[in-house]
Amino acid sequence: MAYPTQLGFQDAASPLMEELLHFHDHALMIVILISTLVLYTILAMVSAKLTNKNVIDSQELEFVWTVLPAAVLIFIALPSLRILYLTDEINDPHLTVKAVGHQWYWSYEYTDYSDLGFDAYMISTEDLEPGQFRLLESDHHVVVPSESSIRVLVSAEDVLHSWAVPALGVKTDAVPGRLNQTGFIVSRPGVFYGQCSEICGANHSFMPIAVEAVPLEHFENWSLLMLEDA
Repeated sequence: MAYPTQLGFQDAASPLMEELLHFHDHALMIVILISTLVLYTILAMVSAKLTNKNVIDSQELEFVWTVLPAAVLIFIALPSLRILYLTDEINDPHLTVKAVGHQWYWSYEYTDYSDLGFDAYMISTEDLEPGQFRLLESDHHVVVPSESSIRVLVSAEDVLHSWAVPALGVKTDAVPGRLNQTGFIVSRPGVFYGQCSEICGANHSFMPIAVEAVPLEHFENWSLLMLEDA
């Protein structure tokens, strides 16, 4: 969960988000090094240290500033492609949830069960209970087992939406007539919040997502209760 004056990302709650945080730090260090080198070069040129003929016509220097950007691209591209592969790889999920975006709420179906589904609406400010978060709390949580592979099928009923939960490293567009998929493994029990991340109309900011990760036995009890109430 984000907190006031926070500068960095939320704490990672999935292995995928941990990889994304590592890649962010890796790329940020490269950006800092490049910025430092460029700033030094500019200051040296202003002070006339790099404006003599031997420097401007140096073949070695031209070789360096040709090879160096290529090396930088390789150092960024290799881990980036690895993470891209990880985000697309969903092997034998333990549970599949279908999320459908509507103007302006989400509906969920647990496709491994015959009749388990619900609509999730935002809880209005006046109905919030102590400890609940404004604009982030919904009347139904997406309950999933922790430490299990979860696949989410994402689509939309009317316009473009986007199913995003930052702490899980998940953000997938919901497109009418198209079924996109994403996956994650929640590392620890807890409630993780997200919102629709595609401008979808007047109430775009009122489509919260609440994913609640619980131990497997608790999830089984919850699913039985939901099926009995259906």
